[in-house]
Amino acid sequence: MTVLDDFRADTRAWLDENCPPSMRAPMVNEEVVEGGSKVRSPNPDSYVWLDRMVERGWTVPAWPKAYGGAELDKNEYVVLLEEMARINARAPLAGHGVVMIGPTLLEYGNEEQKSRHLPKIAQGEIRWCQGYSEPGSGSDLASLSTKAEDQGDHFLLNGQKIWTSGAEPADWIFCLVRTDPDAPKHEGISFVLFPMDSAGVSIKPIRLISGSSPFCETFLDNVVVPKDDLIHKMNQGWTVAKRLLQHERSGLPALAGAASARLSGEQKVASLPQVAMDYIGVEDDRLADPILRDEIAQHRMNGRSFSLTQQRVVEESEAGKTLEATTSIFKFYGADLGKMQQDLLVKARGTQSFGWEGDGFSAEELALGRLWLSSRGSSIAGGTNEVQLNIIAKRVLGLPD
Repeated sequence: MTVLDDFRADTRAWLDENCPPSMRAPMVNEEVVEGGSKVRSPNPDSYVWLDRMVERGWTVPAWPKAYGGAELDKNEYVVLLEEMARINARAPLAGHGVVMIGPTLLEYGNEEQKSRHLPKIAQGEIRWCQGYSEPGSGSDLASLSTKAEDQGDHFLLNGQKIWTSGAEPADWIFCLVRTDPDAPKHEGISFVLFPMDSAGVSIKPIRLISGSSPFCETFLDNVVVPKDDLIHKMNQGWTVAKRLLQHERSGLPALAGAASARLSGEQKVASLPQVAMDYIGVEDDRLADPILRDEIAQHRMNGRSFSLTQQRVVEESEAGKTLEATTSIFKFYGADLGKMQQDLLVKARGTQSFGWEGDGFSAEELALGRLWLSSRGSSIAGGTNEVQLNIIAKRVLGLPD
């Protein structure tokens, strides 16, 4: 047996023994653990699983051990993901901390910042949100106007952010601010961190068509931010911001290897045929509706192709190739693929997809209706599809302005 075979055997045995039964089922939205203490999963097993994975360093397996990871190489990480998928184990920890700000701090944070923030992210102690978009500065993010005045050992922040995902339950925020109003717009921006309970921070939820309020307006009135939490260099925050957006749009830091993207994507899509058969029925061992059957098959092929593309890009990045604008392709196509999946689920369930309340609909059907509505925003959040197409046209295809 090779060293990797030994690692697989040990990993399989540990997961079989330590993953609670309720953590071997499809994720329930209310049970997602994103860190912090303001929102808690109603399932105690969520935290049993989290604690056990924290002890192994497997909430962020590729991170250095000094920051709460396990320093797994790519092949070991893929084995871990495959073994988790084998038993349908849930990810123990999600959210902006592990997907966005954590990987960014690994690249741009100084040693003090990494030592102070990363272990808390890895252990699920802190929940993060993102302070990027502003009224009038969404697609043109670099036109932001939130001011950060230099007060010697700290900045004084004033301004407003909008569409702040998860602002209410968040403990900390990573935020873009303007530190030089006279510089060209991309060159006068800095990247700072601060607690959401800082004096002068106020939050107003934005209710969406789905009935939920994951997004908020965030108001900053004379918020004091110590310079210890300026990331990278003054007026060079745009460089950090772009890198973080690449993490967000690609999803690769959370996946660490495209094998996880492949496994998680296929597991999600695999529910489509069963839902369709339950609601529409079967003829000759096939879904009775030939048109929907064809659409589901095409969607699964597209999902598989997308996952293989992610896998190839991860391997290229491991070889030292910069992702650059490739992440915009992932963001654009991934958003459309996700919306198509929700459309197909709605088609499969027919009118049972459009219930809002009442005994005539199951809890799953009611949740689906809201999820379908929420999915409409996936091509807006994190950078609109139109912006991604512009980036692809200019930086991937080299088309003229």
